[in-house]
Amino acid sequence: MTFAKRIAPALLVAGTAFSVPALASAEEVKVGLIFTLSGPAAALGEQGRNGFQLAVDELGGLGGLDVALTVVDDEQKPDIAAGRARELVEREGVDFVVGPIFSNILQAIFRPVTEGGAFLVSPNAGTSNYAGSECHPDFFVTSYQNDQVHEVMGAYAEREGYKSVILMAPNYQAGRDALAGFKNSYRGTVMNELFTPMGHFDFSAELAQVAALRPEAVFAFMPGGMGVNLVRQYEQAGLKEIPFLSAFTVDESTLDAQKSSAKGMLAGANWAPDMDNDASRQFVRAYEERFGAIPGTYAMQAYDAALLIDSAIRSVGGDLSDRDGLREALRKADFESLRGSFSFGENHYPIQDFYLTGVVQREDGRFHTSIVERIFDDYQDRYVSECSMQ
Repeated sequence: MTFAKRIAPALLVAGTAFSVPALASAEEVKVGLIFTLSGPAAALGEQGRNGFQLAVDELGGLGGLDVALTVVDDEQKPDIAAGRARELVEREGVDFVVGPIFSNILQAIFRPVTEGGAFLVSPNAGTSNYAGSECHPDFFVTSYQNDQVHEVMGAYAEREGYKSVILMAPNYQAGRDALAGFKNSYRGTVMNELFTPMGHFDFSAELAQVAALRPEAVFAFMPGGMGVNLVRQYEQAGLKEIPFLSAFTVDESTLDAQKSSAKGMLAGANWAPDMDNDASRQFVRAYEERFGAIPGTYAMQAYDAALLIDSAIRSVGGDLSDRDGLREALRKADFESLRGSFSFGENHYPIQDFYLTGVVQREDGRFHTSIVERIFDDYQDRYVSECSMQ
């Protein structure tokens, strides 16, 4: 791992990071990153880690302070994630925990972090319960509420007049949120909802149902390696004449493996690498130069998480003991998001625009998502009314 000169390095050993002892300093902020960094979904966590590290390196720290950064792998296992989150707070004494990718991991680490006294900033997972009745003053999300991206595709399917659909998702909180989100915006016939185990890679049975029922469209939420296999098998099954709509199934974490199998497929997102603003263009260039890959939303949202923390620490003049001041500064979100318009609702979930994206191929042969049109303007999640901050 390479960090900025002002950052105390961390070692990742057998899935757990141990901070290298650094000189004690009153001008140091401790941050723990917890991402999935092994297994088929590692590409998602790597984008999150890389996006955060890139921002810290470019800033030269956070809020004018040196950064002691500890990176841990949650291994996509809730029990392991909970233990490692507890270690970050109790042993490492971190001020902020940033992560994770998956919603079941968020649910595992939420109490160990917030009850342990650290701020928790999620750059990806955004479950409905924490947006609503279980919202918390020390929890902030720089991505979305899980339903919202899927609502984009439900609205698109409704607008296009697709009279029947089959829905597919893994059977965990984010998968259930995904299908609920799609149905929030879609009024046609749902012919079937197919829930698969996490880590499901053989979709022959599910695709046989698609072939037999012949819906007018298919919507799928299958992140990471699951999405790679589904898209390949969808093409192999000769089903591409049935529109394939998705979220987090064809994106920059999967396209290097899916390649032309995903070309032309549509998805919902809050950003794409061709976002038309200077900050975003600069970020994409810097990320590609450093990591040799095209960044996706996982990297963008983690980069924004670093900008958010930087803005809050600057607001309190580097005084990390001023927790009330930090919390209020985090709420204000006084930074320039790579996606443009960005603010927090009362539940600390973003109010932002959402887009329809499509998979395209660049002149150099690489694939990425591209913005087709904006679907929602300054869209706030539907759970905020259930949130009452204490």
